Amino acid sequence: MKFTFTCKKIALNDSIKEYAEKKIGKLDRYFPDEADAFVIFAVEKKNRCVVELTIRAANGTLFRAQAEDVDGDMRGAIDEAVSFIDRRIRKNKTRLAKNLRAEALVSDVPAEFDLVEDEDFHVVRTKRFAVKPMTTDEAILQMNLLGHSFYVFRHVDDHAVCIVYRRNNGGYGLIETDE
Repeated sequence: MKFTFTCKKIALNDSIKEYAEKKIGKLDRYFPDEADAFVIFAVEKKNRCVVELTIRAANGTLFRAQAEDVDGDMRGAIDEAVSFIDRRIRKNKTRLAKNLRAEALVSDVPAEFDLVEDEDFHVVRTKRFAVKPMTTDEAILQMNLLGHSFYVFRHVDDHAVCIVYRRNNGGYGLIETDE
C-alpha cells in the first residue's frame, strides 16, 4: 500500500507515521492489487486530534473515514478510522463480490462533466471523478461505502447519467436523465 500523509496545524513525527503505516497496512489484505492510502492529520480546538483516511483501491473503489479523539491522542483517532473502514469492508464484502464487475469500472472522466465557473458564484472546491456504468444497487452500495448522501453514475443498461441519493425518511431516491 502506498501512503500519502498530510498534516494540518501539527508536525508529524516518525512514530505516528510508523504507527499509521502499521495499522492501515493491515487493511492491505482486502486489496489484491496495489491500493493508495491518503491520511490527513489535524489538530483542532481544545486539543482535538482528527484523522481523515481515504483508501483508493486499484479498481477505483473508495473507502473513507474520519475519526477524532478529544483526549489529544492521535493513535486513538488512527485506530478508530482503521476500525471503521475494516467494519465497512467486512460488512459489504459479500455484496461487493456479488455486485461489482470488472467491466463496470471506467478509468477516464467524460468531457461533459467538466465544471465551468460562473463569475457570480464562488466555487470552494472542485472534484473530478470517473462516472462508471453500474446498476442502481451497486451505486447505492458505493454511496454507502463512501458515507455520502448522493452518488453519480451511468446506468449499465442505457448508459444514462443517474444520481442516487439518501432521502430524509431513510429510503433512497433515483434521478434519471432523458437522453
